[in-house]
Amino acid sequence: MRTVAIAIFPGVQALDVAGPLDVFAEANGFLPPQDRYALTVLGTAAGPVRASNGLFLAAHRIIDPVADRFDTLLVAGGPDLPRGPVDPGLVDWLRAAAPRCRRYGSICTGAFVVGAAGLLDGRAATTHWQNAPALAERFPTARVELDRIYLRDGPLVTSAGVTAGIDLCLALVAEDHGAAISLATAKRLVVVAQRQGGQSQFSPYLTLPADDGSPIARVQTHVMQHVAQEHTVASMAEVAGMSARNFARVFVQQAKVTPAEFVERARVDAARNLLEGGDLPLKTVAFHSGFGSANRMRLVFVKNLGMTPSQYRASFQPIPL
Repeated sequence: MRTVAIAIFPGVQALDVAGPLDVFAEANGFLPPQDRYALTVLGTAAGPVRASNGLFLAAHRIIDPVADRFDTLLVAGGPDLPRGPVDPGLVDWLRAAAPRCRRYGSICTGAFVVGAAGLLDGRAATTHWQNAPALAERFPTARVELDRIYLRDGPLVTSAGVTAGIDLCLALVAEDHGAAISLATAKRLVVVAQRQGGQSQFSPYLTLPADDGSPIARVQTHVMQHVAQEHTVASMAEVAGMSARNFARVFVQQAKVTPAEFVERARVDAARNLLEGGDLPLKTVAFHSGFGSANRMRLVFVKNLGMTPSQYRASFQPIPL
């Protein structure tokens, strides 16, 4: 049997544990006995663990840095991991146990534990979109990809936020037993087998400078307040009170994108807000968000979000009761 272990700790996100476990458990229902997964939950100390939502979880046993060896080893995430210190005992255990596993990695912010163990160095990884910049800053030798739902780089597997752990584990089931078993498991769990688009569809698309009184911030505010207007480097430089050449250089330094890229992102966010909150025709949304035409808006959405405006709207429409 393939052994799968998930490590938990005080403050763990309950869904980071339950979601992946349910994927493997449901997959077992479609597999012959000899191919099924044996599931283990590992704790850092004896006794129940209080999750971030108040639920108490009980591990099967405590981590063992000497003997632990699994086919798949995952560390769940927790809301406090990006901000606080990581349990050194958990880090030392993972550093010792991971090389003995065929694949290892994290769900959501569990990537901060994996990074502390030195296992992100030189590898591509992802985490929750809100915490990805902090992960990249804390572990600069890692190649953090902000828009991926899940990612594999050699033996390392990482997933985006919370429910993306389900997506990752469905992909692992497909890798182990084929797409048909993964699809059957997804149907059983009433989830999609593969999501459209990446994390960008859930995250704010704009990053504003820390100094909100700077000329660059003034330009960004102007663009967002007049997103339907035409914005050129010259017109934005005039708002900033700078020469066009100096403005373009300073803008890239502070905003980390070109002026044109910022305008496009502002229009994407404006369109997303209109698509999420109403039923305006697509051509009206395109006009109010500065795209000019529904076709142009569609091309930009596919390029940046991996889905069309219609697909984006459908993803955020509540199902009537």
